[in-house]
Amino acid sequence: MPDNINTSEESSEATKVSISVFFPCFNEAESIASLVEKTLGVLNEVSEDFEIIIVNDGSTDETAYIADSLAEKIEQVKVVHHEINSGYGSALQTGFRSATKELVFYTDGDEQFDISELPPLLKQIDGYDIVSCYRINRNEGAVRKLNAWCWGRLVNFVFGMHLRDIDCAFKLYKRKIFDNIEMRSTGALIDTEILARATKKGYTVTQTGVKHYPRIAGTSTGAKLSVILRAFKELFKLRRDIAAS
Repeated sequence: MPDNINTSEESSEATKVSISVFFPCFNEAESIASLVEKTLGVLNEVSEDFEIIIVNDGSTDETAYIADSLAEKIEQVKVVHHEINSGYGSALQTGFRSATKELVFYTDGDEQFDISELPPLLKQIDGYDIVSCYRINRNEGAVRKLNAWCWGRLVNFVFGMHLRDIDCAFKLYKRKIFDNIEMRSTGALIDTEILARATKKGYTVTQTGVKHYPRIAGTSTGAKLSVILRAFKELFKLRRDIAAS
């Protein structure tokens, strides 16, 4: 009997969750429909008040068409289009600003993460403002792993943070944070900017591991030299900006 009571209480608490989930997408036509379907299944189990936002960042494949088709069929799905590819940071900014629920979660549209790992984060955020995940088994080449390790060490040093995987695209936030911080980065520095600005204002962060899967479709842009150089340029500008604020 006690077990049944606990399950009922947990179910009742779950239905109170108010959450926006969004996916920044650039040429993810092969994965976005599957991701939305899986996400619907997960959210229907944990919430009666949710929305799914697809941020189409100027895709040149069928992403826009598929996203609009999903929004026509599913009332909880909405789409925001960038006419041209504006960068990862711009896509995340759009997602956070478009979110209307109490919590906001994002992951990339390439299905390198399992959306079924979202529900445990909902319990963790009760005592924190941000749940920042880290990849347990990073499925990338040795060079990208080394670059990511070096970048993480640098960013943590520059901003006095202690985060294991700053750029992991599996994070849950209390939406109120975005009413109180600026977001200026339009590129790969966006995760660093949000976390650095939030922690400086006293918002709390907890960390947890999630599984990471190989990309099965689409093309990653994170390893491009132009993206890396832009991130370094923005990093020290951001440092000066935050120090002055």
